[in-house]
Amino acid sequence: MKIIVPMAGRGSRLRPHTLTIPKPLIPIAGKPIVQRLVEDIASVLDEEIEEVAYVIAEDFGKETEENLKQIAQNLGAKGSIYYQDKPLGTGHAIMCAQESLSGPCVIAYADTLFRADFTLDKEADSVIWVKQVKNPEAYGVVSLNENNEIEGLVEKPKDFVSDLAVIGIYYFKDGAVLKSELQAVLDAKLMHGGEYQINDGIKQMQAKGYTFKPGKIDEWMDCGNKNVTVETNGRMLQFLHKEGAHLVASSAQLENASVIPPCYIGENAVIKDATIGPNVSVGEGTVIKNSTIEESLIQNYSQVTNAQLKNAMIGNYAKFDGNFTAISIGDYSELV
Repeated sequence: MKIIVPMAGRGSRLRPHTLTIPKPLIPIAGKPIVQRLVEDIASVLDEEIEEVAYVIAEDFGKETEENLKQIAQNLGAKGSIYYQDKPLGTGHAIMCAQESLSGPCVIAYADTLFRADFTLDKEADSVIWVKQVKNPEAYGVVSLNENNEIEGLVEKPKDFVSDLAVIGIYYFKDGAVLKSELQAVLDAKLMHGGEYQINDGIKQMQAKGYTFKPGKIDEWMDCGNKNVTVETNGRMLQFLHKEGAHLVASSAQLENASVIPPCYIGENAVIKDATIGPNVSVGEGTVIKNSTIEESLIQNYSQVTNAQLKNAMIGNYAKFDGNFTAISIGDYSELV
């Protein structure tokens, strides 16, 4: 099994946090988004992962590339790097990794996390992960026939089609089939809003008789902007806490500190004269003093003092001293 991860965009909706690191590398409950995504897919599939192929922008840098390869290697898989030089849509991004599009594969966009417990239907030619939502008009949705097969894909329908939203994770029994159909889309210059979309390749597969089944998930968590990323961090902490995960590093220093679970506290973090939690992540080497923090995500090697924070997101190497209650500051920022 191969996993293809298009992640070329840095994440403009999450600035300033994505000015120095790409969005998929922002940590959720102590792990980068893309690492959690890949590991969760591998866990759900319960298959040996042969390769993890990432589609990135070339300016992500060699350190990022090595980190991505290491995520694959931790699963016993080969890590491959492909570049998307222009933002020409999902179909184009996938085709940038066409050398890896063969055999069974999963395609997953690196700005979403999920929780699921199901067995993959290997008899289907493809499985599209979906989640029942209350506002389907805001999403791409699928419609099903009487055999529980996907018969239609509609992007942000004005009229009700179904409430099953596509979350951006797909299984293909043979990636070479998708590659062939997407190549036809590119050759025909079939674009929507200046972009090539995976849906056009899927629709061509359906027209040729390939079967698509829905893979329903239990939880779907977005990481699109600051508020939903902080919310996703809290939800992930809750899941991990219920699963019995050890979330406080043994090297963390807690002095006159109250930690209200669930919280993640990274290696060598210092919490002094402070109350942390619930739903707070504190990154490696971060120091928090004389503060009360809840529902927040603080990354690595930052300093927070004299603060009362809720719904806050603080980047790496930041310094914050004050009484603001809702902030969003990026890497190397300083508020004193």
